[in-house]
Amino acid sequence: MCALCGVLGAEDHWSDAVARPGRFTRNANSLDRRRERAKRIALANVVLKRFGMKLSDWQGRSYLLATATGKTEVIDSLAHLWPTAEQLSKRHCDPLSATLLNDLAGSQ
Repeated sequence: MCALCGVLGAEDHWSDAVARPGRFTRNANSLDRRRERAKRIALANVVLKRFGMKLSDWQGRSYLLATATGKTEVIDSLAHLWPTAEQLSKRHCDPLSATLLNDLAGSQ
């Protein structure tokens, strides 16, 4: 997404499924939206586990990012995930590094 769309868009992050009747009918059901959110969290946790962190849902509106030592941060959207992960872990967290992607491919 371009920066302008991010500024002009709603408070929801573009990756979040929201009810838009007539446009995205599969997202009209709140249970389906929660299910999709849970899937995104599960996928993020596959990568975050490599950095010693875990993501969880908080009230269906925000996320909790926690380290193995108990440091926790509330984040509004997945756009804030990696900068916050780096801040909490005090190290570079690149979810697209070749080493990480190879490790993940080998573990499946």
